[in-house]
Amino acid sequence: MAHRTALQSALILSAILGLSACGGSDGGGDLTLGPGGGGGSGGLPIGGGGSGGGSATYQKGVFPNADSFAAKCAIPRTGPNPETPGQSFPDGAGTAFDEKMWLRSWTNDLYLWYNEVEDIDPGTFTVENYFLNLKTFASTPSGAAKDQFHFDYPTSFWYTLSTGGASAGYGLTWYFIPGATRRVAVAYIETGSGSPAVAAGVTRGMLVLSVDGTDIGALDNASVAKLSAGLFPERAGEPHTFVFSQNVGPATVTKTLVSANVSSTPVRDIATFGNVGYMLFNDHIATAEQQLIDAINQFRTAGIRDLVLDIRYNGGGYLDIASELAYMIGGTNVLGKTFEELQFNSKHTTVNPVTGRNLQPVSFHTQAIGFPVTTGTAATAGTSLPTLNLDRVFVLTGPDTCSASESIMNSLRGAGVEVIQIGSTTCGKPYGFYPEDNCGTTYFSIQFRGINAMGFGDYADGFVPTDAASANTQDKVIGCDVDDDLSHALGSQSEARFSAALNYISSGVCPASASGFAGKQSIAGSGPNSLSAVKGKVVKPPFLENRIMRR
Repeated sequence: MAHRTALQSALILSAILGLSACGGSDGGGDLTLGPGGGGGSGGLPIGGGGSGGGSATYQKGVFPNADSFAAKCAIPRTGPNPETPGQSFPDGAGTAFDEKMWLRSWTNDLYLWYNEVEDIDPGTFTVENYFLNLKTFASTPSGAAKDQFHFDYPTSFWYTLSTGGASAGYGLTWYFIPGATRRVAVAYIETGSGSPAVAAGVTRGMLVLSVDGTDIGALDNASVAKLSAGLFPERAGEPHTFVFSQNVGPATVTKTLVSANVSSTPVRDIATFGNVGYMLFNDHIATAEQQLIDAINQFRTAGIRDLVLDIRYNGGGYLDIASELAYMIGGTNVLGKTFEELQFNSKHTTVNPVTGRNLQPVSFHTQAIGFPVTTGTAATAGTSLPTLNLDRVFVLTGPDTCSASESIMNSLRGAGVEVIQIGSTTCGKPYGFYPEDNCGTTYFSIQFRGINAMGFGDYADGFVPTDAASANTQDKVIGCDVDDDLSHALGSQSEARFSAALNYISSGVCPASASGFAGKQSIAGSGPNSLSAVKGKVVKPPFLENRIMRR
């Protein structure tokens, strides 16, 4: 079954065309899905059934309580609800207009920038396209979209993705490199059993030359559609033929990959190098909880004194997992201190409007939540988390370091743990939301901003690695500006970012090839296809590039 939303399709298309859908210094332009600039009534009207048909009619500026439209569905679901064992779906008979009116009132109540949303008559839109217009279209000072992600999933797909991390693909993540000529490389592969990429011998740094006979640089509509279908299969069992160039040298290889439902391993490449621990952490999903606990226990046993946390491709996910990991890193240095405080819109300054609980700073989690998982091993709820008690941590970052990952950095800094940033500017997403299901669609609309113990949360244009003299604002973090290096394996001591971190640990400065603390690391390539010093972005589902709260 296809599960691609309008936003996902647009993200994929923007990647194919060499654009960006996220802020950050390596990103480029921003994706606009609705009216440009400050809104407008144009957007994406496609049918929708008039201005009535529900229990109320549209009146501009009048917003009935969202509960009066909740679970009134054009196509009600029946049977048991897997998200609430023992209960059935709450759906009742309704219309598409009821669903749109629910979205309208829900947005007006909870959306962080509700007063920047134009109140458009829902009658001329489909439900999904109406939702895509219920957001701000303003920009940050750098020109990036203020609301970079506003999306929805079929609820059944969201449940599968969030509890197990399984989705159709090849067991690899694509890396898009902007430039005059489109370049697409392999960022990393899932190393577990069942990964088509592993079975075919695909490795990090391979460049795609063609997909199903279509040149990767083709620009016509038919070719772009063919490239999109091959790079991002919608279901398991799709065979697609790729011609790859090896990272170094002229050799090309042809691989036929058959898509499969692949579960990701979010925590991997755990290793120690003397007193230094390294860990690649790619996604804040449910299966990461026990894997992070196991990794920290391994580091404790090894007695490491420094940790290099590689989150260059980690766009986020569950905020609770970020809190757990931040505590496991800082331990006694953060115990009892504020991890993050949520700030909602001006209508909700004292009470969390989603949970009904009083708003107050949230401490670092010291016990496992016990996320339910459909694959892998679940952590036991209430288990005390192991700690490293580190007073500093090195983070490897890039423009795909977003949301919950940025929260790890921000919360540790707020609690007094030194964060040293190696890589490039992060995505810039201090916002989050509570997923909300209605009539079989789960909606994600920004509802809060997160601030640390020092009251800081203004990093909408990302955290920037810089030198001590230039670190005059809290969004600038002492460290080294180092391009990504796809010519070496992640976790290799020769990989540019990890090498720079090791150099800093041993000498207190950035590598000799960099000029000062924030000097740009630049490594000479070994050929026209060299990927030893590149800028680019990976493409992931929107859920994996955000900060998501549980109730």
